[in-house]
Amino acid sequence: MSRFFATGSDSESEESSSADEITPKATGTPFKQALLLSDDEEDTKRVVRSAKDKRFEELTNIIKTIRNAMKIRDMAKCLEEFEQLCRAFLKSKNIVDKEGIPPFYIRLLADLEDYLNQLWEDKEGKKKMNKNNAKALSTLRQKIRKYNRDYENEIASYKEVRFSRDFPNSSTSDDDEDDEDWGSDTVDSSSESSDDGEEKSTSLAVVFLKKTQEAEKADKKLGKKRKPKKKERLEEEMEEEAGEEAEGGWEKVKGGAPLVKMFAKGTEINVPVVVKKLNEILQARGKKVIISLNESLANTDQPFRVRGCILTLVERMDEEFTKIMQNTDPHSQEYVDNLKDEGRVCAIIDRLLNYLENKGSTEEICRIYLRRIMHTYYKFDYKAHRRSLGLQVESKSEHDQEESEGEDSAVIMDRFCKFIYAKDRTDRIRTCAILCHIYHHALHSRWYQARDLMLMSHLQDNIQHADPPVQILYNRTMVQLGICAFRQGMIKDAHNALLDIQSSGRAKELLGQGLLMRNMQERNAEQEKIEKRRQVPFHMHINLELLECVYLVSAMLLEIPYMAAHEFDARRRMISKQFHHQLRVGERQPLLGPPESMREHVVAASKAMKMGDWRTCHSFIINEKMNMKVWDLFPETQRVQEMLVRKIQEESLRTYLFTYSSVYDSISMETLSEMFQLEIPTVHSIISKMIINEELMASLDQPTQTVVMHRTEPTSLQNMALQLAEKLGSLVENNERVFDLKQGVYGGYFNRDQKSGYQQNKGGYQRGGYRNQNQSNY
Repeated sequence: MSRFFATGSDSESEESSSADEITPKATGTPFKQALLLSDDEEDTKRVVRSAKDKRFEELTNIIKTIRNAMKIRDMAKCLEEFEQLCRAFLKSKNIVDKEGIPPFYIRLLADLEDYLNQLWEDKEGKKKMNKNNAKALSTLRQKIRKYNRDYENEIASYKEVRFSRDFPNSSTSDDDEDDEDWGSDTVDSSSESSDDGEEKSTSLAVVFLKKTQEAEKADKKLGKKRKPKKKERLEEEMEEEAGEEAEGGWEKVKGGAPLVKMFAKGTEINVPVVVKKLNEILQARGKKVIISLNESLANTDQPFRVRGCILTLVERMDEEFTKIMQNTDPHSQEYVDNLKDEGRVCAIIDRLLNYLENKGSTEEICRIYLRRIMHTYYKFDYKAHRRSLGLQVESKSEHDQEESEGEDSAVIMDRFCKFIYAKDRTDRIRTCAILCHIYHHALHSRWYQARDLMLMSHLQDNIQHADPPVQILYNRTMVQLGICAFRQGMIKDAHNALLDIQSSGRAKELLGQGLLMRNMQERNAEQEKIEKRRQVPFHMHINLELLECVYLVSAMLLEIPYMAAHEFDARRRMISKQFHHQLRVGERQPLLGPPESMREHVVAASKAMKMGDWRTCHSFIINEKMNMKVWDLFPETQRVQEMLVRKIQEESLRTYLFTYSSVYDSISMETLSEMFQLEIPTVHSIISKMIINEELMASLDQPTQTVVMHRTEPTSLQNMALQLAEKLGSLVENNERVFDLKQGVYGGYFNRDQKSGYQQNKGGYQRGGYRNQNQSNY
């Protein structure tokens, strides 16, 4: 096009020249050009774009990319495009200073910040993100918050317009016009080119050309009135209501409260005003609900129905009761008052249980049975215990008398659990029922039933794949099983059941009775909150001091005789590392005083047992202080103490024989019976087992009731010589291995002279290698 139509100063030549670069210049004569141009090309209009249009188009393209990335939650792409957007906006600084910040730019900043805050609060969504997106989300959130500080006023204005658009009754301004002022993410070049400041940079030819289609659409959009829009919306709503009435799904409510505006004209909308209005609405709704509920209850014609699942409602109630007990101080009176409500909770569960047994499905019955089991399995049935002993159950009221005459907890547990074993199809409910059944058996000293049920279930094989609450229940069951074995005098079984829990040093955490300090374990605040929800209420706790005492006493009764029998054995193994640790701690103390703590009592008793002094050992284990801390907590205290005295006497006898057998030629069983206050048949049985197991080299002389020592055990000097020989042998072995590494492995296999690994010697074949050479050297 000729320069005749160009206007404007020389300073604006850059914009016009940039616009000329869009359409290529035609060369040659006008006649040739006319021949080459087609009809479509003649109708093509020349588009003139200013520097502002170019910059804003670049910004809108980036914004589109960001919004697409927001839809698919691609935070890495959002971060990359946001940084590019900031650089592009910085390039447009001169234009922005003249024209102002474009509304679509402020709109994106506000929407992006709200979007990132929403994602940040969505914990489940954050967990599903990959590592790159999660890292990009954190970085982009910090950047957008820092970047938006420079545009706080503009963003606040946009959010106010958006609020009035979302809540039309809360503002008297024209919503559509305010919304249109902020525009969209695209730039209308035709409308912007019509400003007075840009008329100078455009060609005069564009002024005389027809309006583009985009401009015509914009004019039509601006020319539309508001009343037709509202009419169209009303017509659509009426059509929808008519369609719903035809389907019979909904019925239009006649009358009701008239539609009024939420806020008066000119009222300033702020947080206190909105909260006040919300409370008024809630109060009005509450009155209506109460009135309608009373009317429905007053009607003797139709039955009253509750919508929803009543089983789920009771389960949520039970969970809320557990949360209340978890968040209450266990040493306060409030905890006791809240614990009294457990009877009401159990009564509600029983009522629902009776209802579901008649009208519920098998799955629902299993769920409500498990709820009742969880409130029963950890409680010791004192009434059933007294009845088993032939004692009369004391009852203060008629209600207690009815309960005492009812079913025992063992019968109830057996009925509920067997139904779940037979009918339940989910592994979790069945697993919980088995563990609770074992716990209840062990709590009431039914050792063999509990042990057999645990062995038949094979839960110990795959319990590591269960969820944490089930694992905590498994740990509690194993601990109760070990305590039951200890009460029955099965010391080895008790030690094996308690070994995994006590050797970890995290018994409190594994039993769900507390958490370790955060610096001792790597976890954040959110993980700590989740783990606190898994904690067992205080009234269900197992006494940790009792548990540790049972474990240490069991280890003492096993470890002390073993140490005496293998005193000079260099390859002696430890049965309990925790017990040996307590012994080392006691030995390191410079001044030994009377024991005070439970651990010190067990260490002092162990030292006395090692010398064969069972009376001193007994006095350290069973005394007033230990009774208060441990032994009085058992239901049958007297029987447990008698069992302990018996075990201490027997193991002290075995330790005495292991330690001092080399001193005696023979010893009378009557003398041993008087020393350890055991019956002669018991002494005879213990010594016979030691001889059969080759632990004691001796024989029994039946006529004289004497134990004759064979003197085959080595003396102390001989034992030390044997230890030295074993250590020298291991030293030679290690020396040969080091020599092999230096000279070559596999007997010179890699030597060129002995590639085959065999050499001929005296008409035969002899294995060649380093072994013969080393033997000759030694």
